[in-house]
Amino acid sequence: MTGTMMALLLCAGGASAQQMYKWVDASGKVTFSDQPPPANTKPVEIKAGVGGAASVPLPYALAQAVRSQPVVLYTRSKCDFCDQARTFLKERGIPFAEKTVQTQSDEAKLKEAGSDGRLPFIKIGRAKSTGFEAGAWNTMLTEASYPEKKILPATYQYPKPTSAAPPEPVVPKVDEKAKAAQDAERAPPQEKTSPPGFVF
Repeated sequence: MTGTMMALLLCAGGASAQQMYKWVDASGKVTFSDQPPPANTKPVEIKAGVGGAASVPLPYALAQAVRSQPVVLYTRSKCDFCDQARTFLKERGIPFAEKTVQTQSDEAKLKEAGSDGRLPFIKIGRAKSTGFEAGAWNTMLTEASYPEKKILPATYQYPKPTSAAPPEPVVPKVDEKAKAAQDAERAPPQEKTSPPGFVF
């Protein structure tokens, strides 16, 4: 084997090592490969969603979709279509973040996201849709590479809904007079000095 061929093989080996996948097949065999695992393999640990890992490992295909095309659902209380939308996503096994709209600040965030104010409103990656329509949402999810059949683990727990515009933490105001009084109490007592020329 020539030096050139050896160098090419080493380079190829180094390139493939950067794209390695690990999965467990139905018989329990662990496989390492430079190709993504088949859809019917056991779940693999993978980061899912923005800013953290899923609490439960997701199947590879689902985790990839969650990572690249996260789903955000905007809802309002006492909204039948919002309830239908939430149920639809859970029945299809789609991990999603739910944002509730109750205040004027929430309404502003909803419009920032691209809604005309109507609910439910969904974002799938960059795609958006106002109002619930199962057929249209199914198409959007499939185009975003979400599995058509539910493969979400039974132990997966959906995160609790959060406000579309969470209130900023309240910073307590400092009472300057009280602070000065506290500082004076904490200060060490000053030694009394006799005036010049005074003798006890």
